[in-house]
Amino acid sequence: MPHPTPADGPAPDSRLHDDLHWLLARLKQGLATAQAPALRAHGLSLWGYTVLMAVVDAPTRSQLALAQAVSVDKSKLVLVIDELEAAGLVRRRPDPADRRARIVEATDTGRRVLDAAREDVLAIEDHLLADLEPRAQQSLRALLAGLVGEPVVRVENGREYEGPCAPAPSDT
Repeated sequence: MPHPTPADGPAPDSRLHDDLHWLLARLKQGLATAQAPALRAHGLSLWGYTVLMAVVDAPTRSQLALAQAVSVDKSKLVLVIDELEAAGLVRRRPDPADRRARIVEATDTGRRVLDAAREDVLAIEDHLLADLEPRAQQSLRALLAGLVGEPVVRVENGREYEGPCAPAPSDT
């Protein structure tokens, strides 16, 4: 793979290339740009896809646990779940252990839509990783998956999420 030229972006020795946040943010933006149209074709937004994947992964999660799992503010999550529910992709039901809480679960239609969307997303990811050997692709996926669990919880260290879907600070 050729090194980037100045017109392509920063020089290869740029400190940006050592900063995990910058690298992952750039990767996320590139994937979002490529995946958004593919997901729209399945009736999903990027957030809808993310939430639907988390719901399918752990259907007995409360809305609060789901918000924490996808790192989104609870009020934003409610809007995304409303969209998914209106499309018939998820349903909410009372939690038998806490009638105030709701459990979100995928419908059969939601699972089918997710499977079809996931095929398109995988094709985009495969295209992104095409310059890597198959073994390197597997290693990258395994390394990233390993960082998503306990290591992320460890660095978050109980801090509130302050990303673009976090609540605005109050004036109190």
